Amino acid sequence: MVKIYLKKGREESLRRFHPWVFSGAIAQINGSPAEGDVVSVYASDGSFLAIGHYQIGSIAVRVLSFEFENLPSDFWKVMITKALEVRKACGFVSAPDSDCYRLVHGEGDNLPGLIIDYYNGVCVLQAHSAGMFRAKKQICEALCQVYGPSLKAVYDKSSGTAPFKAGLDLIDGYLYKADGFSAEEEVVTEGGHKFFVNWSEGQKTGFFLDQRVNRALVEKYASGRRVLNLFCYTGGFSVYALGGGAVHVDSVDSSAKAMSMVDKNVALNGFAPEMHTSYCADAIEFLKKAPEDAYDLMIVDPPAFAKHRGALSNALRAYQRLNASAIAKVAPGGFIFTFSCSQAVDKEAFALTVFSAAAQTGRKVRILARLTQPSDHPVSIYHPEGEYLKGLLLYVE
Repeated sequence: MVKIYLKKGREESLRRFHPWVFSGAIAQINGSPAEGDVVSVYASDGSFLAIGHYQIGSIAVRVLSFEFENLPSDFWKVMITKALEVRKACGFVSAPDSDCYRLVHGEGDNLPGLIIDYYNGVCVLQAHSAGMFRAKKQICEALCQVYGPSLKAVYDKSSGTAPFKAGLDLIDGYLYKADGFSAEEEVVTEGGHKFFVNWSEGQKTGFFLDQRVNRALVEKYASGRRVLNLFCYTGGFSVYALGGGAVHVDSVDSSAKAMSMVDKNVALNGFAPEMHTSYCADAIEFLKKAPEDAYDLMIVDPPAFAKHRGALSNALRAYQRLNASAIAKVAPGGFIFTFSCSQAVDKEAFALTVFSAAAQTGRKVRILARLTQPSDHPVSIYHPEGEYLKGLLLYVE
């Protein structure tokens, strides 16, 4: 196995169990690792630190274990079993009103570069590193062992997330299908509401499970209100708002496929067509043109404006403009659920940006709650960067 030695004094973050080794910390590489190879990492004095996947880039090693110098044969089964036990402890497995959850959340489950979402018997895998992509067959085998005959399929959706520079054959497809399984989408239940999930054509793994708790909060506040759901994707917030007694919901997204799925999800849950209107449009432009006081509750959940720290300044300006527009337009006594899923934007920067947006409008605004990702998206205490979703519930006089 290739051995990597760190510069003197650069081992402290690993001794504190941070799961990344940055390229600038490396003093010497004994061997010629390919992207995705398992390598061992040592301090300058030769003491063992960690084992992980090697990758060309600023993050050179993503740590799989601080314990083993060689991965045991049952490593993937053990790690996936541990992840499932966390979901069981949190009440996601066998929940009476839900059959979907995130099974593996990268560093939060000590598996950096791996995402697995579970949809009513179907596991959808996304590799964010060459190492996880190369290990996908072993991961699939472990999933089959852990779930047994209840597993319907394992689908690899890594073409948009694994690094192309690694020379990988990035073609999405099934790693496993049970006999007789032929579906390309599944009807799942979350919080008592039903949703179509299309893992092959949809964004990410097909549905945004990270908003489940916040959708339930929207349901709590929606009664008797006119709701605007911006960047709605397949209408998760819209369905919850209707379930909470909203008098009408407008859903806006620029994707025609997403808007078609919104309509299917609204109908699937039995809501009358006149209670909901879909708009295939640019959400920012739609909000600009919306009349003042037309909505009592807004959901502002844009895609990541900052994919990396170099885009941070532009992202913060975009968040400020968007939130200023929402605060200016919402009716007096209205609620705004506003979010950022940009990992490069921390919660303090996001809150300051929303403060600046509120000050720009001159309206009186209260923060009623600070919002984040649910417990099936855990954050390692040693890797605070894993807390990527942040949000605020605002009350506007």
